[in-house]
Amino acid sequence: MGLSTHVLDTMHGTPAAGMRVALYVTQAPDGLATLVRSMVLNADGRNPDGLLYDNQSLRVGTYRLVFDVAAYFRARGVDLPEPPFLNQVSLDFGVADLAQHYHVPLLVSPWSYSTYRGS
Repeated sequence: MGLSTHVLDTMHGTPAAGMRVALYVTQAPDGLATLVRSMVLNADGRNPDGLLYDNQSLRVGTYRLVFDVAAYFRARGVDLPEPPFLNQVSLDFGVADLAQHYHVPLLVSPWSYSTYRGS
């Protein structure tokens, strides 16, 4: 079980290799965020170290993933306006059941994104 993420670049039709991602633990109701780790995604668009949290480390609570979208697309040679339409994409989500796996995928282009709870 645990927590994982995966990012797909829908503009180029590839995994988002090289995108920077940060994981935070947040505290309700004020949303105060504490950085847990940051990473650069591997060739498959995933954390090179595997799970963000394994099942033993994951706790019930609220989390935030921040994806550095504009920097990624600029590094890919995409000419973005200043400021870019999407700079960083932040996804706030909750973990309620430690017996389940939480997978947070991101499908992203310079102008749009979508996410869902994967398996």
